[in-house]
Amino acid sequence: MYTILLFIIAYLAGSLNIPIGLFRLLGREDPRTHFSGNPGVANVYRQAGLWWALVILILEMGKSIIIAAAAIKLLPLEQVPWIGFGLIIGNLYPCFHRFQGGKGVANFLGFSILIAPLAAGVGMLLWPAVYLITRQPFIGSFIMVGLLSSGIINHCGTDAIAVTGTAAAAIFIYYAHKQNVIELLIRNGFINGK
Repeated sequence: MYTILLFIIAYLAGSLNIPIGLFRLLGREDPRTHFSGNPGVANVYRQAGLWWALVILILEMGKSIIIAAAAIKLLPLEQVPWIGFGLIIGNLYPCFHRFQGGKGVANFLGFSILIAPLAAGVGMLLWPAVYLITRQPFIGSFIMVGLLSSGIINHCGTDAIAVTGTAAAAIFIYYAHKQNVIELLIRNGFINGK
């Protein structure tokens, strides 16, 4: 019963997309209308600068940490990753924003901090390093999500329940970046853009 209830709460928390709400409050255009069309930290940085991007990152991670803390306290450890999956689904397909949301990376990072702090710390260090080398935010995100997933599985167990919950969250995040991958392949001549 707690699992279903927390999953729903996590989905609703993920659906509260802070960049969209904050931009509306500040009288700015919806962050989904510019650049990548994603209301995530990288796109907020492009539109509003570093300070607002950091504010968004902290707020998105903060709500995710609260959800993770509740899951850890109330559920068997192997079920905790499914709550993270609920959070990611809410971020990607928010019921409060016409089911057009972000890509879930900041939420996954925040959710992972209490569960896999070492993986989260390494991921936070690697992301900017990878970005400086590749100039592609999504590549850093892919590496960080892989690290976070490994850390969650290492902590929550390798049984099917924990692994599938973690894998589901990671797969949805990776899939949300499909357009980034396609654009990179087109730019580098691996596929035809027509």
